[in-house]
Amino acid sequence: MGVLNGKVAIVTGASRGIGRAIAEAFAREGARVMICGRKQETLDLVAAEIGPSVKAIACHVGRADQIDRMVAFTTKELGPVDILVNNAATNISFGPCLEIDESQFDKMIEINLKSAFRLVKAVAPGMCERGSGSIINIASIAGLRPQLYSLLYSMTKAALIMMTQSYALELGSKGVRVNAIAPGLIQTALSEHYWKDEVQRESVLEKQPIQRLGQPSDIAELALLLASEKGSYITGQTLTVDGGFLLPGL
Repeated sequence: MGVLNGKVAIVTGASRGIGRAIAEAFAREGARVMICGRKQETLDLVAAEIGPSVKAIACHVGRADQIDRMVAFTTKELGPVDILVNNAATNISFGPCLEIDESQFDKMIEINLKSAFRLVKAVAPGMCERGSGSIINIASIAGLRPQLYSLLYSMTKAALIMMTQSYALELGSKGVRVNAIAPGLIQTALSEHYWKDEVQRESVLEKQPIQRLGQPSDIAELALLLASEKGSYITGQTLTVDGGFLLPGL
């Protein structure tokens, strides 16, 4: 018996990296999982590789109509949503803060923040009515400490952390837990700027007590705890998974 038997989950940005690892962990523990991303063909391959309990739908999380379609499809195919993982994110504005333009600002807000807001609006009322649910937002240590040349990424992840706390404060009495995970350097495509280059990679790892790159599975196992009853007394928290990178005095 898996710890998520009978549960229905949505995981955004799940065609690779952290999102895929979370979907794999949830499916392993008995959940029925809807994964979404930009390309249906890629998602179909991922779903087939994980197993029959995983369904896939293309969804641009920056578009409200596609989010509504995805949630409706999930409910029709799998049932009411018990677990939501807001993992989809982008970082299109890497560079000096004074060179950022408004179009980049707007897109980062749309993808990194408004998508989570819209998805919570779509699924949380049903969770509240049923008296249970878990929402997990994938933030970043950049939301806790500013990252050089990543103003908008740091800003949106910091806002996502505050959204997490605000939702947790209001929804906890209705049986819905809301938490965030703040990864450090995880070996994914989104962070390859920091780990593909040996100098960049070593400059990070030398500051960490655990001197290895994090893996998507490191995030997935924590997400599994937060999604399950084993995490039933945890809400409003931002849990860092960074190999100790943010520890003071290092």
